[in-house]
Amino acid sequence: MATTKRDIKYLNRDFSNIRESLIEFSKTYFPNTYNDFSPSSPGMMFMEQAAYVGDVMSFYLDNQLQETFTQFARQTNNLYELAYMFGYKPKTTGAAQATIDIFQQVPSILVGNDYVPDYSFALTVEANTSITSQFDLESSFLIEDKCDFSVSSSQDPTEVSIYQISGEIPQYFLLKKSRNAISATIFQKSFTFTEFEQFPTVNINAEQIIGVLDIVDSDGNTWYEVDYLGQEMVYDSIKNTNVNDPNYSVDEGDTPFLLQLKKIQRRFDTRFTAEDNLQLQFGAGNPNDTDELITPNPNNVGIGLPFEQDKLTTAYSPTNFLFTGTYGIAPSQTTLTVRYLAGGGVASNIAAGVLTGINNTTTTFNTPSLTPATANYVFGTLAVTNPTAADGGQAGDTDEEIRQNTLMQIAAQQRSVTLDDYMVRALSMPPRYGTIAKAYIEKPTLENQVSTISTLCLYVLSQNSQSSFQQATNALKKNLRTYLSQNRMIGDSIEIKDAYVINIGIDFEIIVLPNFINSQVVLSCINSLKEYFNRDNWQINQPIITRDLFIRLDSIEGVQTVKTILYSNKTGAAKGYSQYSYDIEGATLNNVIYPSLDPSIFEVRFPNTDIKGRVVPV
Repeated sequence: MATTKRDIKYLNRDFSNIRESLIEFSKTYFPNTYNDFSPSSPGMMFMEQAAYVGDVMSFYLDNQLQETFTQFARQTNNLYELAYMFGYKPKTTGAAQATIDIFQQVPSILVGNDYVPDYSFALTVEANTSITSQFDLESSFLIEDKCDFSVSSSQDPTEVSIYQISGEIPQYFLLKKSRNAISATIFQKSFTFTEFEQFPTVNINAEQIIGVLDIVDSDGNTWYEVDYLGQEMVYDSIKNTNVNDPNYSVDEGDTPFLLQLKKIQRRFDTRFTAEDNLQLQFGAGNPNDTDELITPNPNNVGIGLPFEQDKLTTAYSPTNFLFTGTYGIAPSQTTLTVRYLAGGGVASNIAAGVLTGINNTTTTFNTPSLTPATANYVFGTLAVTNPTAADGGQAGDTDEEIRQNTLMQIAAQQRSVTLDDYMVRALSMPPRYGTIAKAYIEKPTLENQVSTISTLCLYVLSQNSQSSFQQATNALKKNLRTYLSQNRMIGDSIEIKDAYVINIGIDFEIIVLPNFINSQVVLSCINSLKEYFNRDNWQINQPIITRDLFIRLDSIEGVQTVKTILYSNKTGAAKGYSQYSYDIEGATLNNVIYPSLDPSIFEVRFPNTDIKGRVVPV
């Protein structure tokens, strides 16, 4: 018996359309079987029930498909999964940040004919020291970096003032340093691992989890957090001292730490499975096995006794890497001690001046064998406060924030692709490794060169303690090179160079309106030019538009006419200027002063003296 071909419509998705399709289907293919299509008939009851089931199934199918797209997902747990799949880690709480001023007194000591602070009594406050509020004991903050009062540099200056004086002789000096702190409390939890297991997981259940601080096993080994288990290189830092690296220790003042890449096997990644549950996952490799037993050395493949199995096929199976240290090793026969941070939230945005308690158990003297009485007094002078209110505390990522941040992560993919990517990453290097003040990157045109390597020239400048531009130190360049290496494209070769600083002076002449005080108008003009030439507003290879300066001065109240604005080149290292001379007149075209062909930046080094103005008669 031949089967009749049915014309089935697949586009009907809702109740009414499915109902009408079923009626039409029955009339077309079963005209003599059933023909009572009144709303109260038994046949219509079954058709409407089928339409109801079809509508519900269609809804859930559409909904499930929608939940697989970051743009359309609505359920928080699905947004979490999508975020982790694309490399973004949602935050369940936001920690407030605050600036902490740390003080201590030190006795004076006579050096030559001057009384100076005796830094043998300088204290060191370790990182993660707890700072508490005098009004709310639950508002705990942690200092992010160690505070060593014996060290003062452009990146970490120590403010010194006389605290106590007897006659004309200072008795005690007051030392002050500033540190950034976050609203968090350190908690600890231990996990014991016995038998070997691939990709083991543990969970930390707590409120307002910020993240993992560190993990140490029972053998003293440190485990490192990575973005994904296949990541085997992490950033590590060492103190910039002569012992650690004599080549760069000369730059210790500006670059206190050296950045380096470290290959690790003991690693883990984290993910929130719920708002108050943080899951930690470890690797798959057995620490007692060598990788060559699973993925043999190519030189040894097939070598062995005649009765042994040939490794020509098994050696290069992609699945073999699941049993090696490629994805890290799994903890076994050990106990892991996990220290994690919790806190933050809107309540951590506390007012200024309330963080006055410090846990001094992590504070020590740098010099042993001090006078006990003086040492006890100095130790008791340790004090802290927050000069400004803490801010940044929030409840965590909303669903929409997770969605938008995930989409942004998809676009970035933790890679430096464009020239702007490299420049932004250079400027975002943590200050403990040195600070890049200005950066400019270009891809030079090399004629008749056939190469797969893309050479990029990154020009950088740093700043001294007076915020003036200067060439970056060798230690800073080394750290920057290391910092960029993890995210650069494989075919990119980065050459870090010095940008040039062109110091300029400005002299202007103006005519002042009647009934205005000349000195006040000139001062207003000078302040306006100071604001215009503020270093934060200038970039490498930015030209000077002279017309903008005329307009700016002409808008000052009391200025009738701007007669002239003259620009001069200031040079001479002995005077504090850059050593590079520049022909400003020759570089001026159509009222625009262009920088040199070699990347450079204009700077008014000493605004108080390098900007001058005078009033001329009409």
